[in-house]
Amino acid sequence: MNRRVLVVAALIARGDEVLVARRKEAGERAGLWEFPGGKVEPGESDEEALRRELRERLDADATIGKKIGEKHHAYQGYEVEVALYAATLDEKRPLLPRRVKDFRWVTSSEFEQYPFPDADQATMDQLLGIPRPQN
Repeated sequence: MNRRVLVVAALIARGDEVLVARRKEAGERAGLWEFPGGKVEPGESDEEALRRELRERLDADATIGKKIGEKHHAYQGYEVEVALYAATLDEKRPLLPRRVKDFRWVTSSEFEQYPFPDADQATMDQLLGIPRPQN
């Protein structure tokens, strides 16, 4: 039986741009871009986990809004349940790349320039209607 990982991610919009973060060069899915977030720890609600992850990764203070949807994705050896939430940031607090390599504000038309992990791409395709052009 594959292990199951619960993950939360934030869709943070600023005008027609959304925030994406790049994973560090070490670890699983190294160097790929994703909606900022991370794993839910035992005893945490999704909202608590997402606020914590945004603080740890980007030094961000966030207000977590409604759940946009959930997506299941199977990787080799484990499965991921991704819950995507709308979120807003305290704009007075500057973002700092702490546990991410980088972050960017991008439009949906720019997503093809940023390689995403399969689970994030599937979330974009299904929940947001932002398919990546097929090569």
